[in-house]
Formats: sequence, structure tokens, C-alpha cells
Amino acid sequence: MKHGDFLFSSESVTEGHPDKIADQISDSILDAALKDDPMSRVAIETFVTTGLVVVGGEMTTDTYVDIPSIVRNTVKEIGYDHSYKGFDYNTCGVISTIDQQSGDIAMGVDRLGAGDQGMMFGFACDETPDFMPLPIILAHQLTHKLAEVRKSGGLEFLRPDGKAQVTIRYKNWIPEAIDTVVVSTQHDPLFGGDKPNKAQLKKEHAIIEKGIIGKVIEPILPKKLIKGKYTTHINPTGRFVTGGPMGDTGLTGRKIIVDTYGGYARHGGGAFSGKDSTKVDRSAAYMARYIAKNFVAAGFAQKLEIQLAYAIGVAEPVSIMAETFRTGKISGEEIVKLIRKHFDLTPAGIIKKLDLRKPVFKKTASYGHFGRDGYAWEKLDMVNKLHS
Repeated sequence: MKHGDFLFSSESVTEGHPDKIADQISDSILDAALKDDPMSRVAIETFVTTGLVVVGGEMTTDTYVDIPSIVRNTVKEIGYDHSYKGFDYNTCGVISTIDQQSGDIAMGVDRLGAGDQGMMFGFACDETPDFMPLPIILAHQLTHKLAEVRKSGGLEFLRPDGKAQVTIRYKNWIPEAIDTVVVSTQHDPLFGGDKPNKAQLKKEHAIIEKGIIGKVIEPILPKKLIKGKYTTHINPTGRFVTGGPMGDTGLTGRKIIVDTYGGYARHGGGAFSGKDSTKVDRSAAYMARYIAKNFVAAGFAQKLEIQLAYAIGVAEPVSIMAETFRTGKISGEEIVKLIRKHFDLTPAGIIKKLDLRKPVFKKTASYGHFGRDGYAWEKLDMVNKLHS
């Protein structure tokens, strides 16, 4: 292969994946606190397993948050509403163990400093209208379509858990064609109950494969990227009846690559869900995405990765980096100068600019935090200012 010719894969998971159940519960609790007390400080982790949800962490707020009700409503909305699906919002146990924010951390945040140390990355590229890498966008669209046809009854055998993976063939750094699509989806046992024979398994798999290809994959893949035959793997293990928390444990913050750029760009390691905006793990990652997207939209680069780094209790970032991957019209150093000129990168400045005191986070907890309309960090309102 020539330099710039390669295969790249990204995955997404549905809202019924155990880790995403945990993320959605954590962000639902955060939103409930912010709804009545926008100054709430929240760092919530959720663990889900067979028949049980455990919520722990720290929360300092002036409002009452009914955690058991939030947990059950979130699980119900996802679609786990009967024991035969492996999880039931009515009967699952809920354990809550919440404390107040550490006084040592609160000291730094009270001085308007960062709520933790660490480095955060933001990225944008011109591969898609959303300024996102193509593989992760298509993977999100596939998992979202899985949920859509499940809820609409388009494929009645579907259950909430599922995932998708898309491999794109690049030529000279540009997406050229679909190479491989993998979809694994939880489903009802169509034949043979818990112990199907080989013939029943084969028949069941054929029905599921036909439905997924026809109603999920083909409506999503861009026709201009279908060049010849591409490979599909549908439920490649053969069967996926046991899923959700019964099939695997779920934990907040364990799908950080799904949440961001599908591995196409670097990640600082900090998760987003369950954290209020004083935690720069979340807010600074949103700001870095906002900056990168506006610079690429303004034509300064075809690809741009921004790194911001913070020290706990210190307001200004300790470092800013811009990497254009040789696509920049100006140097990374010049981009950093423009960033310092046009963007307030203190936690307070980020919160104000992106309006992060509002309860808008639950919807971010599935199908990615970036490349979606309706969020302040996705606006292109700085494009003209960057040229001034």
C-alpha cells in the first residue's frame, strides 16, 4: 500500500449496550441535578449487571434527586421492560451510595480552577458534512438505525443490545469505499428456544441476516462508497439472545472511543458521562472539539487536532497544541495564537461559552458526543471571527 492508502475501522454501540445503559443513567442523574440547581457538582458512576444497578460517586446539590426512579425510567426508555430480555426496569435492584464532593477538590473549583488535571483532545476533519471521521459517523448511524427499527417494529425480533463496526478503505487519505460492515444485535430466539439444533440455528441466522442487511445496513451506507462487493458479518458468533446486563456487566465511561472519534484521533483518557462541566475531562474536550470544528470549517486545515492540558485548581490551561497533519494553511503555532486570541479556555469561560449549566447531557450518552446538531460545541459561530 502507498502512504495514505489504508483501512480504518470504528465501532459504535446501541443505547441498550450495558456500558451505554450505565452512561445514560449517570447523565440522567446529572441532568436531574442541573435542572433545579445549575451549580450542582456531580461525578456519578454507574455499574449494571444481572438484575442490579449500583450508582456511586459524589454529588453536591441543593435539590433532591430521586435516583431509583431515574434509574428505572432510564432503563424503561431504553427498552428493557421484561425479564425475558434479560433485564427489567420493574424488578431490577437499585443500590445508591452517594457522598458530597471532596473538600480538597471543591477548594480548587471554588477558586474557578479546573476540577482535575489531565489532557483533553478535540478533532475535526472535512471527510463529512459534520466534520467528523467517516467510519465513526457510519457506525453511529447503523446503531441508531438498529434502535429505530427495533422501536418501530420494523424488525420485531430485535432486542436493545447491539453494536456495529465499519471499515473504510482510504486512498491518498480520502475515503474511497466501504470495505467491511459488522453488526451484532441481540434478538429473540426464533427457533428451538434455548437449545436450537444446527438446522434451526442456520434458519434463524438467515432471517436475522436478511433483515439487518435490508433494513439497517443498506439504507445507511452511502451508495457512492459502494464499489464492488463489500464484506458483511451479521452476528458472527451465530446467535445473540443473551445480552444487556445479563450478558455482560456495564460501567460508566468504558466506551470513550465510541463517545468521541472512533479511534481516528487521540484521546486523553477521561470519560464524559456523569460529570458536570467543572470537570475539564468533559468541558475542555467539548471546547477542543468546538475549536477544531470552527478552524476546519474556516479553511485553516483539512484535519485539526487540538490538545488542552490543565492542572487541578488552576484556571488557564498549562498547554495548548494544534496538529494539522500537514493539511494546514498556517502552522500549528499560528493556530494556537489565534486560539488564545479568540477563546476563553478557563473552566468558567468554557462553561459560559458553551452554556454547560443546562440539563442537556442525557442524549449525548449514546450515539456519540460529537457530530450531532443541537449542541453548543457543534456550532460554527466562530468561522468569520477567526479570519478577523
